[in-house]
Amino acid sequence: MEITFLGTGTSQGIPIIGSNHPVCLSENPKDKRLRVSVLVKTHDLTIVIDCGPDFRQQMLANKVDRVDAILYTHEHSDHTIGLDDIRPYFFKQGDIPVFAHQRVMNSLRKRFDYIFASENKYPGAPSVREHVIENKPFKFKDVHIMPVNAMHNRLQVFGFRIGDFAYLTDVKTIEEEEAKKLKGVDVLVVNALRIEAHHSHFNLEEALEFIEKINPKRAYLTHISHMLGFHDEVQASLPKNIFLAYDNLKINLDA
Repeated sequence: MEITFLGTGTSQGIPIIGSNHPVCLSENPKDKRLRVSVLVKTHDLTIVIDCGPDFRQQMLANKVDRVDAILYTHEHSDHTIGLDDIRPYFFKQGDIPVFAHQRVMNSLRKRFDYIFASENKYPGAPSVREHVIENKPFKFKDVHIMPVNAMHNRLQVFGFRIGDFAYLTDVKTIEEEEAKKLKGVDVLVVNALRIEAHHSHFNLEEALEFIEKINPKRAYLTHISHMLGFHDEVQASLPKNIFLAYDNLKINLDA
């Protein structure tokens, strides 16, 4: 399994438009973050988790020539608004499978009504195959996927466990029974927005406490804002098996 961090930033990305914050002015490429998304290659399939406003740029940067499925964590714009840019894949592959909670699917249908239209559809619009998922395991071809239920303040979000890899973003709280689904993972990815507490995201302290609880072999932090600090300085402060993810980072897991 190969994991590519397509984007590791928060909803505004880094740098923020018009910001003079030192991190936004950094020349270190690791301090420049597109909106959060990850690509999973396994079983000869390419699966994208979340499809935000930087999707086109991310696909070009990583030379992704095929997308077999998209999994959605939740409906916020920084996780969904790039759906229209699946058109090149649709033209080559046909309808693109998308997996989402019913509430998220309803939001996509409202925002992208022309993609989901069944009558008088514009001929240049892409099409998708809808797969509504619940909080129970499902299978996409040969890939077994375990949703992990969490809360983004008062909004339900899904994380996903695929084999020994687990990805959670926009998490503030998670019930004990859901956390148990993550036990035994080799690689855990979780959000860490900033140093100070936040109403709907783990801050760094909360993310580190959660990682300690799950005890993976390796952990990566994502959905990072400029207020977390400079990449190199934050990385130097972390335990040896915890890493600050950055855009276009690739990691590998044994099959």
